[in-house]
Amino acid sequence: MAAGGRASGRPAKKKGPSKGTGGQKRRSLQGKGATPPAEMRHWYKDKARSQRIAREEHTGERRTSPTRQRRSEDAPEHIGGRNPVLEALQAGVPAGALYVAQRIDNDDRVRDSIKIAAERGIALLEVTRDKLDRLTEGGVHQGIALQIPAYDYAHPAELVELAQDVAEAPLIVALDSVTDPRNLGAIARSAAAFGAHGLLIPSRRSAGVTGGAWKTSAGTLATLRVARAANLTAALREYREAGLFIVGLDGSGETDIADVELLSEPAVIVVGSEGKGLSRLVREQCDVLARIPIAAAAESLNAGVAAGVALYEVARHRRL
Repeated sequence: MAAGGRASGRPAKKKGPSKGTGGQKRRSLQGKGATPPAEMRHWYKDKARSQRIAREEHTGERRTSPTRQRRSEDAPEHIGGRNPVLEALQAGVPAGALYVAQRIDNDDRVRDSIKIAAERGIALLEVTRDKLDRLTEGGVHQGIALQIPAYDYAHPAELVELAQDVAEAPLIVALDSVTDPRNLGAIARSAAAFGAHGLLIPSRRSAGVTGGAWKTSAGTLATLRVARAANLTAALREYREAGLFIVGLDGSGETDIADVELLSEPAVIVVGSEGKGLSRLVREQCDVLARIPIAAAAESLNAGVAAGVALYEVARHRRL
């Protein structure tokens, strides 16, 4: 029988530690540290997302994201405020729904808006003020908002046809990268007041007919057509070839707007952007660059104000 075996009665020889295992023994004695918070665990995001979806399905409301999503061109717009909503309804602005806050403090404007909406068959919806805040993107709504469909832009050639249909010399206002919707709305209001046949805007880097533009225009966008061109320079070139006189408003122009000839003829008034004015390519398409004389204390005029002054001069020339 082999020495050291079980039958010998002597204890078996203890096997020593294997080479290279000492570190494993030490690590096994160490603690794993504090339990990590839930947000650091791999399953946290999926669980939080599932809980949020379940909560939204139960309450019917979605939490707004802190980052504003890009609006689709086909998405409806919303006009907020008692005066703008009433003026839009009175002007016949196409509308899909009228939103009124719960327990709103009624006045004549609210009652008239509800009456007109009912007569036109516009849906009347009672909502919370939080809902109105989201619809108007945080704007001042005074407890009432009007939903309008996405604007149906005209083709640039249609603006000339509108003038020809009423046997008038075309008068078009082109906006070169005017990015503030309120300026677009103000220019539309002046254009309608002084007999312009429409606005022309580029499809990129320009304000469109949004809720802010509708609000500032006080409903005049319902009667004034807005055309959109993929290339503003090319559209102006086509207007020139059709016989329209292109007048660019520029503070460095050598001719006062009041002294510009041919304003009574078919014309396009081009208004530059709020900061940089007319772009180089647009300037090259202008037949004349006209300035509006102002006092030295004022550096420049707002785009909406400049358009209003120029359109007044055109109207004055056409009355002579």
